[in-house]
Amino acid sequence: MNGDAPVPEPAAPKRRGNRRVDAPPPPPPVTPAAPTPEPHPGEQVSSAAPEPEHAPRLARLPWKRALGGLALAGALAASWALLPVRQVTVTGNRQLTSAEVQRLAGLHGSFGWLYFGAWKARGLLGSPWVAAAQVTKHFPDRVEIQVTERVPVARWQDGGGQVRALAADGTLLPGVAPGALPLISGWGPERRTEAVRVLTGLSGYNVKSVHYTPSGLRVKLAAGSVWSGDPESLLKYAGSLSMYPNRHINIYPWGVSVQE
Repeated sequence: MNGDAPVPEPAAPKRRGNRRVDAPPPPPPVTPAAPTPEPHPGEQVSSAAPEPEHAPRLARLPWKRALGGLALAGALAASWALLPVRQVTVTGNRQLTSAEVQRLAGLHGSFGWLYFGAWKARGLLGSPWVAAAQVTKHFPDRVEIQVTERVPVARWQDGGGQVRALAADGTLLPGVAPGALPLISGWGPERRTEAVRVLTGLSGYNVKSVHYTPSGLRVKLAAGSVWSGDPESLLKYAGSLSMYPNRHINIYPWGVSVQE
């Protein structure tokens, strides 16, 4: 008998209770996205999301615009009717009457105070008598118009013999010219503007008349006269009228000639 002891077989592992493990569910199928159509040449592509079909559009509701236009028209009509011009004050007028000034300013009838302004009163400048005008509005219904009228400074006789009043800026004024004003006349190319300027510059010398020709201007005084071919030279040497009273003076660019 051998002394070797038998080797025991390894014990089988204890069997535990069986546990069922289910496999994970398969992923949902992926639907491939529809290919984006390529834009045609010259076509603009917008990255903004498309507008939902149920989104309201103004084009689908034209009645909203119609209601807005009616409301605006009603508000304008109400302001015109509720705020008319009721009182007009005119100052500075001598040749024109207050009624004529109001008519030129467009204030005939019932005009809305809110809409009256310089654009409407511009008709005042259409009158040769009006040199300037200022319009002031006073809430709620009063308008004040201040006019600056032109003043006749001379009488101008045209080639046909008609005499008309003349303002300092050369504007011909309607109506009968006062007989006491200096007379401007002449022939050839019209030099009315130059004659008025000389007359204004010699206003302190009691000028009776200014006669122009193509060669120059002759100014007749209460006693004596002065002639010059150049209005600038005449005004420059106008002091010689005081040095040589009751004389006939000719003024040139280079000097003065005095005659008895």
